[in-house]
Amino acid sequence: MKTRKLILAAMLMMASAVQAQKYVGGDISCLTDNESKKAQYLDYDGKACPALDLFKQEKLNAMRVRLFVYPSDYPNNDPNCCQTLDYVKALGKRIKDAGFKLMLDFHYSDTWADPAKQWTPKSWETLSDAELYTKIYEYTKDVLQQMKDAGATPDFIQTGNEISYGMLWGKEGSSNLKKCYLGSNANWSRFTTLLKNAGKACREICPDAKIILHTERATQTNVLTNFYDKMKTDNVDYDIIGLSYYPVWHNTISTLETAIKILESRYTDKNIMIVEVGYAYSWEYKGDYNLYSTYEASEAGQKAFTDDLITMLNKHDSVNGLFWWWMEYNPYPWADTQMNDWWYAPLYNGNTGKPLAAMSSLKDFLGEESGIHGIEADDSDVSYNNVWTTLNGIRTAKPTRPGLYIHNGKKVIVR
Repeated sequence: MKTRKLILAAMLMMASAVQAQKYVGGDISCLTDNESKKAQYLDYDGKACPALDLFKQEKLNAMRVRLFVYPSDYPNNDPNCCQTLDYVKALGKRIKDAGFKLMLDFHYSDTWADPAKQWTPKSWETLSDAELYTKIYEYTKDVLQQMKDAGATPDFIQTGNEISYGMLWGKEGSSNLKKCYLGSNANWSRFTTLLKNAGKACREICPDAKIILHTERATQTNVLTNFYDKMKTDNVDYDIIGLSYYPVWHNTISTLETAIKILESRYTDKNIMIVEVGYAYSWEYKGDYNLYSTYEASEAGQKAFTDDLITMLNKHDSVNGLFWWWMEYNPYPWADTQMNDWWYAPLYNGNTGKPLAAMSSLKDFLGEESGIHGIEADDSDVSYNNVWTTLNGIRTAKPTRPGLYIHNGKKVIVR
């Protein structure tokens, strides 16, 4: 019986191909602002090390930056909503020049956009729906063209931030906000038309970029499936399901996994990214859920949470992105305390300027230690009949999800 040994180099090449499709990093939208305040970014040994240099050393490969329309138009805006187009172009170019992929997060607002607030930019408030359809197309197209011209072409584009219930609702305080809810058809057509026009601009200016639709209802899978069903019914063009996951609001890692399983089984042509995640390292933020008995609010607890999260995510071939939110926040030594009032989950220790232990865990999402050391197969016992398997040897139907597979014993890339 003749035995064939698959060459290790070939297997490593296959593993690399899979890794190349996965992205890990963080939202670093305030990096420029932190640097302007003379924050000292250090390495684990306490030596000066620019944040982007450390991220590269840690093998991170993608960074996310948010964008507001005209943040100065929002009264008493949070100073962390400082990401104007000029700001984002400059930071985006630095990210691209450093060799990272860039995710651009359109907020389509002058201030924070999330499930509780999706206020229309002040300069757009008087526009009719038809005029908004044109405006979002023209604005998105102009931004992307300027990003390209600045050497900051996005690789991933979020057309909206945490838009589980729609976006561009209208003026804050209005009695007629145009929200989208489960169990109601009101405003959904308006919402999907906005997304189509934003997506059209993305395809025209950045045809190679992947479009992300970002939601955050891991604890309400009926809301998630209703959202993405609506996208499918209305033929909204996008590539990736983006999720936020914060344990204080979205419960346990197993809760997130339940949502992922439902999404990956229902929308088999889409990849899934966790585009926002965070867990505190210094004090217990009081949210809807309390996991501190499992993961204490300490550096060790933060790392244990991160390790367990990555272990779970790496069980799912559909999940190809993980981004830690605000990981670059570092008040050392300028001693800002504003985040102590609400959320303290960066990946830098604000008392020392050094990275936290969880920073070193992020690269594990890429699966660099694949465990593939060569496989022996018996040629005389091989019978192929249109057989598809994953790289882990799990038999599957003909895949519709992009990735690397084995088909009748041969490596095949499905795009």
